[in-house]
Amino acid sequence: MLVLSRREGETLVIGGNVVITVKQVRGSRVQVGIEAPDDVRVRRGELEPWRDESNADDHEKQVAFESES
Repeated sequence: MLVLSRREGETLVIGGNVVITVKQVRGSRVQVGIEAPDDVRVRRGELEPWRDESNADDHEKQVAFESES
């Protein structure tokens, strides 16, 4: 995991086509804007069931299995 510090208005670019901009910082809350192509799904982490620690190993096995075929 890469950990970076950013100020309001600063951006991160991922893969050349996803841009994350820090829009506002208030106390412990940060607002970000995300620009991504239509074919890239952007969802909050808590909405992805495989992000749950208990399911992480199962997901990795499933991805490995799918990529073998």
